[in-house]
Amino acid sequence: MPERDGYIAGVPCWVDTSQPDPDAAAEFYGGLFGWEFEDAMPPGAPGKYLIARLRGGDVAAVSSPPEAAAAHAAWNTYIWVEDADEAAAKARDAGGSVLGEPFEVMDAGRMAVLADPEGTAFNVWQAREHKGAGIVNEPGSLNFNVLNTRDPASAKRFYGAMFGWTTLDLGSGEFWTLKAYGDYLEELTPGTRQRTAELGAAGFEDVVAAITHIGGDATPAHWGVTFSTEDADATAAKATELGGTVLVAPIDAPYSRLTVLQDPQGATFSATAFVPENRDVGRAAV
Repeated sequence: MPERDGYIAGVPCWVDTSQPDPDAAAEFYGGLFGWEFEDAMPPGAPGKYLIARLRGGDVAAVSSPPEAAAAHAAWNTYIWVEDADEAAAKARDAGGSVLGEPFEVMDAGRMAVLADPEGTAFNVWQAREHKGAGIVNEPGSLNFNVLNTRDPASAKRFYGAMFGWTTLDLGSGEFWTLKAYGDYLEELTPGTRQRTAELGAAGFEDVVAAITHIGGDATPAHWGVTFSTEDADATAAKATELGGTVLVAPIDAPYSRLTVLQDPQGATFSATAFVPENRDVGRAAV
């Protein structure tokens, strides 16, 4: 996959994690994924924003907690928009809320913190200097964003109104789709549609994220993040060695083997390895 230099509207484009101790978190993720870090904040700034890179390309960031916010470790999803102010207004009209009004992030861009009707927070990003993740879908980089929701019907109405998303059910999972994204990828890498069809996943090139229906009261609705890895078992073992916790031991899943992990300060995330021979895992028998 070619390195990225921007996204189209409606596509998740960036992730960062707020951490009570960003330096300790950088040590963990650097050891786990091989990330190198550079602080994007000016000298004397009260907090840190550590940009993580692979081969010089931006992949994610580790930050201090926002001012006046609880020191809670979590991963955050950003979705590319052309106008953050317009997106905030649209969220209100669609039944969501604005948790943080649009604001400038130095020369990097303009953002807003929004929530869907279920209260699930996410960010929108109007890019200027910072064009989102430059490397994705490679080991150590972002692979997927996943909405974990108790009310899929409400989520489909809201995100459809916000971004024009529709859904695709492949029999082993449901995904958010945006046809314009598949067209964009086909233009970026000709033959993308044909290759996904040959893998038995026609239409997957339009996928921008996943949707998972969660039950019970233990886990709040949230946007989760998944990173690529060459070996899910080795990544789970390394996370444990670095002081993290394995919440779900490596398991086979459609086209993949994945594990759910928690970093030492409590932020959860997944790591997945692409395993083509697992294409039929979880599919209903025909």
